[in-house]
Amino acid sequence: MSFAFKTARGGGPSMAAMAHTTTSPPSDAPSSTPGTRWPPGPRALTGWSHLRAMSRDLLGAVQRWQQAHGDVVHLRIWPEHEVVVMDPALARELLVNHHDALQRWERGLQVFAQVHGRSVLVAEGEPWQRQRHALQPAFAPKAVQAFVPTIAGAAADALRAWPARHVRYPVESAITSLAMDVIMRLLFSSRIGADARAAEQAVHTIGAVADQEMYWPASWPDSMPWKRPKREALATLRGLIDRQVQARRAMAAADWPDDLLTRLLRLQQDHPGVWTDATVRDECMTTFLAGHETLAATLTWWAACLAAHPAAQQRAAEEVAARLQGRAPDAQDIDALPWLRQTLQETLRMYPAAPVLFSRRSTRAIQLGPWQLPARTLFLVPVYRLHHDPRVFAEPQAFRPERFGPDAPPLPRGAWVPFGVGPRVCLGQHLAMAEMTVIAAMLLQRFRLAPADGEPTPRPVMRVTLRPERPLHLQLLPPG
Repeated sequence: MSFAFKTARGGGPSMAAMAHTTTSPPSDAPSSTPGTRWPPGPRALTGWSHLRAMSRDLLGAVQRWQQAHGDVVHLRIWPEHEVVVMDPALARELLVNHHDALQRWERGLQVFAQVHGRSVLVAEGEPWQRQRHALQPAFAPKAVQAFVPTIAGAAADALRAWPARHVRYPVESAITSLAMDVIMRLLFSSRIGADARAAEQAVHTIGAVADQEMYWPASWPDSMPWKRPKREALATLRGLIDRQVQARRAMAAADWPDDLLTRLLRLQQDHPGVWTDATVRDECMTTFLAGHETLAATLTWWAACLAAHPAAQQRAAEEVAARLQGRAPDAQDIDALPWLRQTLQETLRMYPAAPVLFSRRSTRAIQLGPWQLPARTLFLVPVYRLHHDPRVFAEPQAFRPERFGPDAPPLPRGAWVPFGVGPRVCLGQHLAMAEMTVIAAMLLQRFRLAPADGEPTPRPVMRVTLRPERPLHLQLLPPG
């Protein structure tokens, strides 16, 4: 994500005029102090043309700049300096070795806080450390094992409703509903039910709005008439969360089920001054959104990849059949399906759900490779570009699960980071891999996937997460 503005793509007045009201750089804008050495990059009078390019196609823009200027690119977008890091080793050096000199970009936090409040996704500094430490045990590998029966139960219920054969099934929508149901059961011991379609549309609306507002210097108040879709989407999601929290509070504490909401409420009981009602709701919102959206996006791309590569799909289906013998997966099966796991890893390489990491700003001068960069520099790490580096991944547009096989050469550190890297690595990465493995295995037990007639090859677009430009439809066939 970049830092400044972009013009509204419908639904309201342009924000460009707001940007032009600035007549001088803010006092805390980065400046070239003695000793500063910037990487090469494109030049423009104000740099706002770079923003327009990024707002229209961020991934395409950074690819063009990489091809023209190298793996570390300096963008002078008045009044800021932004450095795009597309070298795996330097990206890891930035996020791991210099993590204590970075904070996340202020504008991005403002946009996300409108939905996530002050959850662990948005918190910084000591509050983030405290929240992360408290939540970590619920997402540790051992804790995740206990969730597998719930995941398998949700998958069985959902897949039972899919038709045995269909020439053009809305797989993306069906997978999204399934992912929502999984996280609802893990979080609230409840099912998504009739709320699925409304919640799916609300998430889509919120993602599109966030993608737009990320480039604006400020947001118009949500009370503005043209922001009605956002207001309604937020009301839908908040209502979904609030109903679940209120229902749980109406129960006797002794009857609370062992789910993620109960763990949050236990934290509140132990530390009421820290875990307020608002904090609990915020964490529920983040868990619901992050817990289903990245899963749904990845499984959508995985289904598309296997439909387009029948040999890889057949090998995965045979592995699943040999291991499971028709039963549902359990916790011991997660690491016992290596080829299936490789197909998921290759999907995450080609289509990382989070294709660009949250921008960081340096709090002090740092040296990154040969570059000496001043305090207040913004950094952008496009994971998508790291994952498509032809020097690391030969023919990066080709789907090759063998890249992650036991005989494959080890990948350079920082080359494959679908869940991020450093202290802010995704809290739910172990849960995500378990969910994807269970659902993918159960899908292959029941169906064979094939491209739908007349359906174009899906094109990835960034709407905070990476999704197909058009809703994905596939052909469903009996297995075998």
